[in-house]
Parts: sequence; structure tokens; C-alpha cells
Amino acid sequence: MKKEAPLASRLRPTTLDEVVGQDHIIGKDKLLYRAIKADKLSSIIFYGPPGTGKTTLAKVIANTTSAVFTQINATSAGKKDMEAVIMEAKNTQGMYGKRTILFIDEIHRFNKGQQDYLLPFVEDGTIILIGATTENPYFEVNSALISRSIIFELKPLTKDDVKKILHRALTDQEKGLGVYRAVMDNDAMDFLADIANGDARAALNALELGVMTTERSDDGLIHITLDVASECIQKRALRYDKNGDNHYDTISAFIKSMRGSDPDAAIYYLARMIYAGEDPAFIARRIMICASEDVSNADPHALVVATAASQAVERLGMPEARIVLAQAALYVACAPKSNSAICAIDEALSVVAKEKTASIPVHLMDAHYKGAKKLGHGIGYKYAHDYENHYVDQQYLPDELKDRVFYRPSNNGYEINIQEYFKKIKGK
Repeated sequence: MKKEAPLASRLRPTTLDEVVGQDHIIGKDKLLYRAIKADKLSSIIFYGPPGTGKTTLAKVIANTTSAVFTQINATSAGKKDMEAVIMEAKNTQGMYGKRTILFIDEIHRFNKGQQDYLLPFVEDGTIILIGATTENPYFEVNSALISRSIIFELKPLTKDDVKKILHRALTDQEKGLGVYRAVMDNDAMDFLADIANGDARAALNALELGVMTTERSDDGLIHITLDVASECIQKRALRYDKNGDNHYDTISAFIKSMRGSDPDAAIYYLARMIYAGEDPAFIARRIMICASEDVSNADPHALVVATAASQAVERLGMPEARIVLAQAALYVACAPKSNSAICAIDEALSVVAKEKTASIPVHLMDAHYKGAKKLGHGIGYKYAHDYENHYVDQQYLPDELKDRVFYRPSNNGYEINIQEYFKKIKGK
């Protein structure tokens, strides 16, 4: 069965030293590393996206601990299964003095009653619980279990991590594909490592499919090219270097399309970035900038929508985040445009930087601190709400700048209302 198991399963690390990535929790000076090495584990919950090593770490613990290791999957296990595990754990502890580690994969699938059943046995040490979940445990796991466990969040593997795993798979003669004498082009490895988006299992599955289905070349080697790699993962290779010109060209085209009020072009460039695996948080930040820089107060709701979208992207993740990004990008692209905010602040900053610092009018100064009134601070200030339309004509800018104009509302969208408002209160 081991021999016929998928590559991702065969290549699963059996020791801590074989684990790739997650240095923030299993680095040699970290708590989890020390606890596993010392065989002094308490109940823990691994939380992270698929393919980041939750089950792998559980298997490593199984191979290094002196405790009895039992595994169940919450999608198929019921209360009877847990009762059997608890009974066996009690017998093992009573007869042999050995602890039992219970690994529950997808623990968030257990309902409240099933999770509650485990509590007393975790509490009295009958079992050491290791839970694995792709969902936020603070939402999906009972707070009582959370309080008795240490939460370890696993991060998506980096591109370099995935490349290291792919290289190991190609060269490992015993558990990998070394006996097949396969070689992978650099651009193919870059593509697979990038498109896997931190999921080592996805990259390994594609690599195994490529090696098993590609004919040997005349040199006797199996060559995994970019075309083979893209075919195996069923995703067309898109030339998009996240650190290169294409990255900046595409985001530039995206922003200019929103600024230019072309929703079709904006959604197209958004799709290109999403398809290529661009960071959704980066895209969301650019939409927020455009909402303020290019829409401004012509539609104040644009920034509200963009900011809400950024928060939603962070909480949802892909693939659902694509819908949120699309909604925000389309809103900004279709909104009336104005660059009044950036013009106003840049002109004001220029004045502050280049001209002598002007004195704040005395009537605007703080009159509350000791001795302020003796200095005349605040005297003569007119409280706007005491006057008609909650407005009174008085000087706010320093004397040296009293006639300067920084904010010039455009003739678009809500800024027309702003112009009308000023005409109403100022009578001009």
C-alpha cells in the first residue's frame, strides 16, 4: 500500500528534520519543536490552509512519541468511535502507564455535543488531543476545548518551500520519483511552485501525473517542461512575475482602467492577476488607493466599499475573495471621478515644505490650558453652531495664507453638492 500510495503521501516527512516550512512553530528554538523532541506534548490544535502540513506534523508526532497514537476523521467518525478510543485509552493508561494521543482531522466537523464529549477526558489527561482544522478554531471549536489547547497556526508554504519539496520528490530514490530519472525545467518548477499557492500536495500531485504520463526523450530522461506542468495542473501557464515588469504593468493597467471608468478592462486585468496568483490583499490595497485618489469625494462611498472589501478579503480568503474584489473594482470603475483630495493635500504639503511656517490665528488657539486666556488665545473665536446654517464667516488659515485655496471640488458626482453647499452657506 505504501508503494502504491500517491506521491504526496509517500513523501510525507517522518521526522522533524524532514519537515519543510513552518519554521515559526517548529524551528529548533520554538515551543512545539522542543515539546515534540522531549515527548512532553499537551493538547494542541493545528490551524491552516490545506497542504500546509497539519496531518504531516501529526504523523511526525506519531513517529516520535512513546504515547499510543490514534487517528480519526471528524467527517466519518461518530460518538461510538470516540467511546471506543476513550475506553482503549483508559485501558492503556491503567495497564501500561502509557498516554494516548488522539488526532482528529477536520475537528471543526464535530458538532458541539461531540466536542463536549471530549472535554472531561482532555481535562483529566486520559487523552492528549491533536486537532487539525482549515477553519478558524476560535469560531468552529468549543471555547472550552480552545482553553485547554495550544493553537498553532500553519502558514501557506512559500514558493521556495514548495520548490524544495519538488526537488526532493524528483531525487528521492526510496519514497520519491528518483528511480524514474525525471528532470524538471526551471520555469516549470517555478510555475508549479507558484501556482500551488502554498499547497505542497497540489504541486506533488501535478508532478507525479507529469512523470507518469510523459514519454522518455532520446536521452533516456523524462523532461517535465512548462507545457507539461501546466497541463498536469490543468491551468494555463501565465507569464506573470510577481516581482517583475509584468506585475507592475498589469496592476498599472488595472488602476488606469478604474481611473478611466472602464469596468470591462478593470475586471479583465483583475482576472489576470487573480489567475496568476497575485496576493488578494495587494489588489485590495490598490483598489482603496484608487477609490481615494481618483474618485475622492465625487463618490465618498467608493472608499467605504473598497475598505470593506479589503476587510472581507482578509476574512474570506480565496476563492470567495474574487467576488469581493470584483465588486469593489467595478464600483470604483463606475463611480464619478475626482482627484480633488490628492491635489489638495499635495498642494498643502508643498506649501508646508517650501514656505515659512505660518502662525495659527490667535482666535483658533486652545484657550483651555493655564494662562491661555491671558495670552489672548481663543478670544474672538466664533462658534459656528451659534449661527444660521451652522456657518459663520471668519478666518481659519494663517494671515500669510488667508486667500489660498487648496480644495477645489470637481463638477462630478457628490462634489457638485459640496459646491452647492458652499454657495448656500457663504452666499456666493
